[in-house]
Amino acid sequence: MKIILLGAPGAGKGTQAVKIAAKFNAAHVSTGDLLRKNIKEGTELGKKAKEYMDAGRLVPDELVIALVADVIKDADSFLLDGFPRTIEQAKAVDRITEIEKVLNLQIDETLLMDRLTGRRVCKECAAVTHITLLNGADKCALCGGSLYQRSDDNETTVKSRMEAYYKQTAPLIEYYEKQNKLINVNSGRDSADVFKDIEKILMQRSVNRVSAAEKKYN
Repeated sequence: MKIILLGAPGAGKGTQAVKIAAKFNAAHVSTGDLLRKNIKEGTELGKKAKEYMDAGRLVPDELVIALVADVIKDADSFLLDGFPRTIEQAKAVDRITEIEKVLNLQIDETLLMDRLTGRRVCKECAAVTHITLLNGADKCALCGGSLYQRSDDNETTVKSRMEAYYKQTAPLIEYYEKQNKLINVNSGRDSADVFKDIEKILMQRSVNRVSAAEKKYN
């Protein structure tokens, strides 16, 4: 299984990626995690990335692509979470391996704005909740820790992130539609219901793949 998760900020890519990886025993590839891992381990790619980050500069495409390639080039099963973000990155992935399916998590922008600006994170255990679930409380329901709003979850920053998404990442939808790989999933629902749909899609893919293999050798 070689899939990509697309979707706007707050569409639920991270949540679904964890569920998919666990269910289908696939490597969960997130560029943020890769950068942190390589920097922590002091790899050559990590050292180069750290130089850019310490200087307050964006890590260049070729370096990010190299980090991703190192993980997926020989992998049989993986999912890319939030990568590629641009057409050029997508073309680079195509040169490395053959992507099977692209799941595009769709969500109404009003709902997305409410989801992100209402998000709260526990300072102690890092659990994430929403103000609609707190019933006026200001403490984490799991550990009693204090809650805070991430700096990038305010309305102004969310709008800026959405503008960047529409400009850079949304064109990938058409890119993968032309390859007949895109599957749209309504992610504006409970995460468990969203995963049920994704599970059906990927299970059907597995059935089709087995059937094709049987025909080949019969």
